[in-house]
Amino acid sequence: MNEQNALPDTSLYSEDLAPVPQSRRTWNTWNYAALWISMSLCIPTYMLASSLIGGGMNWWQAILTIFLGNAIVLIPMILNGHAGTKYGIPFPVFARASFGVRGANIAAMLRAIVACGWFGIQTWIGGFAIYQMLRLWIPAIETLPQIFPDSFGLQTGPAITFLFFWLINMYVIYLGVESIKKLLVFKAFFLPIAALALLVWAIYVVHGLGPILEEPSKFKTNKEFWDFFFPALTGMIGFWATLSLNIPDFTRYAKSQSAQIKGQIIGLPTSMTMFSFIGVVVTSATIILYGEAIWDPLVLAGKFSDKLVVTIAMIAVAIATLASNIAANMVSPANDFANLAPAKINFRLGGYITGVIGILIFPWKLIADPTGYIFTWLVGYSSLLGPVGGIMIADYYFIRKQQLDITDLYKRKGIYTFNNGFNKAAVIALVVGVLPNVPGFLITIKLIPASTFPAWIGHLYNYAWFVGFFVSGILYFFMMKNETVLLAEEKPIFKKETGKTIIIS
Repeated sequence: MNEQNALPDTSLYSEDLAPVPQSRRTWNTWNYAALWISMSLCIPTYMLASSLIGGGMNWWQAILTIFLGNAIVLIPMILNGHAGTKYGIPFPVFARASFGVRGANIAAMLRAIVACGWFGIQTWIGGFAIYQMLRLWIPAIETLPQIFPDSFGLQTGPAITFLFFWLINMYVIYLGVESIKKLLVFKAFFLPIAALALLVWAIYVVHGLGPILEEPSKFKTNKEFWDFFFPALTGMIGFWATLSLNIPDFTRYAKSQSAQIKGQIIGLPTSMTMFSFIGVVVTSATIILYGEAIWDPLVLAGKFSDKLVVTIAMIAVAIATLASNIAANMVSPANDFANLAPAKINFRLGGYITGVIGILIFPWKLIADPTGYIFTWLVGYSSLLGPVGGIMIADYYFIRKQQLDITDLYKRKGIYTFNNGFNKAAVIALVVGVLPNVPGFLITIKLIPASTFPAWIGHLYNYAWFVGFFVSGILYFFMMKNETVLLAEEKPIFKKETGKTIIIS
């Protein structure tokens, strides 16, 4: 092979996007299990579970829905993780095989925009924790003059603390991701302790688990239950639909396929279900205590009268949220934005872009109530990411038989160039997979009346991830199976040394 022909295009290659050499692939089974435990133990997971109670489910219905959702999303998680482990490549590079070296930006941007939304949600949670603390010491913050229009749904006090916490996040990005390591250690110790403390409190105040577990479902008919269950299940899958795409960003460091597969099986469904159970128990206790489901733990903490307890808890939540936000919601979109122009956009600039979009997505509205959190946010973005996952899996397993050409993934002119860098089959399949869910989404956000379309079309949105995944995946397969696809041979990978790119076996 001619070495010059193997050199990567500098517009497609950077140190962050380069294949990870075998010497740096050190993650074992327990590293992946620990990763999932750390990512699962967060306030949004608690809110995910308790929002199901707020929506009307009883405890076992909520737990079963969460377990099923995470068991299902584990499948594409492991399947997409295979390419990261085999070739050492991150998600944006993996997407080039199916979407093309330029078309991969479409998949990367869809993933990045969702991450920006999660960044906004986590930032709102951290800012609101600060607000809950300050209102005890400075009551006047609750009665500040309203400066935002009513349509914003944003009070002045929470807006100030949200902006303050957002600036802290941006400062951490300026310092670099290394500065977050100590905060991640703090989070790993604090959140499990805080979660167990909430569980003990809930059991104590209602005198045992009995009253909580006896709390009935609020659904009066089976139809009411199923109408809530299916979009809720889709929402549970949507919760990790982002990671099911960019999981190669993590599995590229795996020692073996066995390590990433076993680690994810051990870590994901178990930790999500166990931490969710705490959210379910605590929320059920609030129904008994206060006559309403308080599914937001920060709102619940605001009902406590002890200033010192609330202050310590809210500061700890803010610090833990900061650590989680940078690690889970900043690294991946920063890489995705860098993929747009590797020579011009670095991690820091990608982080700033993420932060600005995180504000513009109005996160306080997304989590204002259970229906907005599940039906608008989680189900909504699953309708975009499901099709991407279906296309990537169909391409890697059924079209290319798990064979990729590493060198061509970093070349403008190669087997992944397709038509000017775009694979039209992937773009068409993506659009067709998204379209069936558009009417239901527009109905859900009340832009159009439900009578605009036949009922069955609107109901497809309840299965948004499934519809998009299978429609796009199957259509892509049939469009590509008659194409002449160059299956890759095992080829050397790139290594960067002393300012020039060389090839290593």
